[in-house]
Amino acid sequence: MTGFGSRLVSSVAARGSLCVGIDPHPGLLDQWGLPRDVSGLERFALTCVEALAGEVSVLKPQSAFFEAYGSRGVAVLERVIADARSLGALVLLDVKRGDIGSTMSAYAAAYLSDGSPLAADAVTLSPYLGFGSLSPALDEAARTGRGVFVLARTSNPEGASVQQARVDDRSVAQSVVDAAAEHNAGASPLGSVGLVIGATVAEVDLDLSALNGPILAPGVGAQGAGVEDLARVFGSALPHVLPTSSRDILRHGPDPASLRTAALTVRDTLAAIAGRP
Repeated sequence: MTGFGSRLVSSVAARGSLCVGIDPHPGLLDQWGLPRDVSGLERFALTCVEALAGEVSVLKPQSAFFEAYGSRGVAVLERVIADARSLGALVLLDVKRGDIGSTMSAYAAAYLSDGSPLAADAVTLSPYLGFGSLSPALDEAARTGRGVFVLARTSNPEGASVQQARVDDRSVAQSVVDAAAEHNAGASPLGSVGLVIGATVAEVDLDLSALNGPILAPGVGAQGAGVEDLARVFGSALPHVLPTSSRDILRHGPDPASLRTAALTVRDTLAAIAGRP
């Protein structure tokens, strides 16, 4: 079984490092001239899949925007996951789940188990009930060859009070990095336990040298981070960074060709910044 880290490396080599978020925000539905209902949600999301899933490495649906429409919205999300994967994109489902015991096991079954209609290639997780609380998801991801991206250093101002707090001479965020690195130790070409570190963070005061895993970097574009900022923020870890852009690309809809062109422009700019061919 090929692990997520290995599949991600292959996908990035073939399609570049860009991750595009599928965020059916009500304001974007308005901008696209779509109704704020399930029909608008479906048209928005499937247009994104049609335009992008054959071109970019990773698509990242934001689960909350689908859940807001109830069971019919979740059904649309299931189709997005299936259709995007059938067109060759890796699907990173942005759910930010974090809980304990049997509840965490249930989340793992929903998003990481073979046969689940919501199973993606990877999910986002929150470790702030303790990194050990994520064990059911980490174990299931390892068993099924999937990946996880654990929140480490987020760009929202509220996060700093927790993430930069110090315990035993290291920040809480650094303890998350170190725990992820332990899970990735010895993996080749890359481990499957990634981190989420905001591209808009002014300074990443973390030692990422032992991580051996991918880094999801949301915030490129509309949230204020430019592609030229990535090398400064991530330094030597840049080869394993997945820069993520959502609204800055999605605003080019509803025309699929315009969406595709916008994404490919960002992808090619990222490749030039990273020195990739």
